[in-house]
Amino acid sequence: MERQGLVTVGQTVEITERPGFTYSYIIEPAVAMSGCFQARDRIKSTQGIVKEIKSNSRGFYVVLELDE
Repeated sequence: MERQGLVTVGQTVEITERPGFTYSYIIEPAVAMSGCFQARDRIKSTQGIVKEIKSNSRGFYVVLELDE
């Protein structure tokens, strides 16, 4: 996530899968993007709950709880 305040802890968010050679995920509406996942590690959930927002020199990281 590029800047603070786009999502809040406890919020339910929609996630969209971006298929390709690997899979990545976007918190809609284009709030944050995941790293790359192999096919065996694909996320099947389409929603998650924001559990934590971490910050470091590279930006903000959103931690989601998923139904998996």
